[in-house]
Amino acid sequence: MKSIAAKMVAVTIALGASSAACAAVNLHGEAGAEFTNRSASFGAGEPGMTFSSQWAHSDNDGDSVGLGMGYNFNLGPFLMTLGGKAVYLNPKDGDEGYAIAAGGGAELPLGQYFTLFGEGYYSPDSMSSGVKDYVEANAGVRLNVLPSLNIEAGYRYIDMAGKDGNRDNTLADGAYAGVNFRF
Repeated sequence: MKSIAAKMVAVTIALGASSAACAAVNLHGEAGAEFTNRSASFGAGEPGMTFSSQWAHSDNDGDSVGLGMGYNFNLGPFLMTLGGKAVYLNPKDGDEGYAIAAGGGAELPLGQYFTLFGEGYYSPDSMSSGVKDYVEANAGVRLNVLPSLNIEAGYRYIDMAGKDGNRDNTLADGAYAGVNFRF
């Protein structure tokens, strides 16, 4: 699994460097009671194309690794994102598989120091293998400590619904604390 995560990060860096050379790079890490989530994104905080990679891990329920692409646009004070992601799924109980998930998110700045955010992605049975469906959502608040450093608190939910008699594998379902570096 470690080699897959390393390859996904390398591919994301290559895509971002070639497609969004002037875009900002965000490195993100978060930890909940029973899960961790790490991601990297290119162009996430400004209008235009955005690329991302993500690795979520639960000791009890497995892993997921994803590559995403979306488009950011301003809608009044909101920064909206519409896009999708391809996700490799490795549940503890069930078959390895994939999901092609569609979704998006929104950010709402509350003054200079705080930002509310949320996002969600969904893949039905017809767009996934090994699982009945894939659901991912999170929401929270971000504190802008410095222009290049944010801390956040939120709630994350990632579920791979069981298929063929396998149980559901919920990678994340709870509160988390996280940090973002932007450069």
